[in-house]
Amino acid sequence: MKKVQDHYFHKAKKEGYPARSVYKLQEAQKRFRFLRSGQMVLDLGASPGSWAKYVSKKVGPKGKVVAVDLHNLKVSAPNIEFLKTDIFSMDQGKFLQKFGRFHVVLSDMAPKTSGRKDLDHFRSIDLARMAFQIACNALDPEGVFFCKVFEGEDLPDFRKELQGAFKTVKLFKPKSSRTESVEKFLFCQGRKD
Repeated sequence: MKKVQDHYFHKAKKEGYPARSVYKLQEAQKRFRFLRSGQMVLDLGASPGSWAKYVSKKVGPKGKVVAVDLHNLKVSAPNIEFLKTDIFSMDQGKFLQKFGRFHVVLSDMAPKTSGRKDLDHFRSIDLARMAFQIACNALDPEGVFFCKVFEGEDLPDFRKELQGAFKTVKLFKPKSSRTESVEKFLFCQGRKD
């Protein structure tokens, strides 16, 4: 299994991405084709910046990536704007006034792992719920919300919440995720309200 990890790690370094997580987003893009030229994309939990860098290329010079994290980005591009802030204390009203609506809201946020799977799962769901709340306020009606969660007992309930809000909700496990990883992704599209 180590070879697969090394493969993605080395591939990321070779291609100029700060983390291997970029390949998870690439796989999602191949499957769902939701990133297009000219889009406004919100990237929550953006550090170190692999997703932001990949998305900035996909949306091109007419598009924009707003990257939000507590930690600095290791990438930059003319169409990436970085906000160093905690999403739990972010003034969503002011944020929406400044940026308007987004075509895509991404969340690769994960808690600092404690070693206790149940605790890490609950924290991951808390982060995903916060990202979902932001997506509900910030997304275009036909927009896409794509977020990471850890498997566990609250995942089915969270998925039901998303199904109540979106026309399409799909659970997705990228091949580039480590085999032992409990992470999954939820692809949601088309607001119901």
